[in-house]
Amino acid sequence: MPWPEGDQGVFAISVAADLAGLHPQTLRIYEREGLIQPGRSEGGTRRYSGDDVERLRLIGALTASGLNIAGVKRVLALEAEVAELRTVIEQLGAKLEKERTLNRKR
Repeated sequence: MPWPEGDQGVFAISVAADLAGLHPQTLRIYEREGLIQPGRSEGGTRRYSGDDVERLRLIGALTASGLNIAGVKRVLALEAEVAELRTVIEQLGAKLEKERTLNRKR
């Protein structure tokens, strides 16, 4: 289902919960546990982005597979670390390729 990409909060809690297949109270619990940090409107209303909904779907799938909140936190932390490491690997690969190209020209 296409929706706005990125981290701009556009969905109210009821809509985000529906899109993620979760109960709105579950979203509040996930926020309280630090698993998700929705944006806020000027009036303080939670606003969930497309990225937030995707994260909620992942969290829902992890909990459905039997992980508790602590396990979900660990998986999310490890996934973030893997993403960072992939970025570093890509940067190092580009740097290595650039140096190889320079060495070939000498």
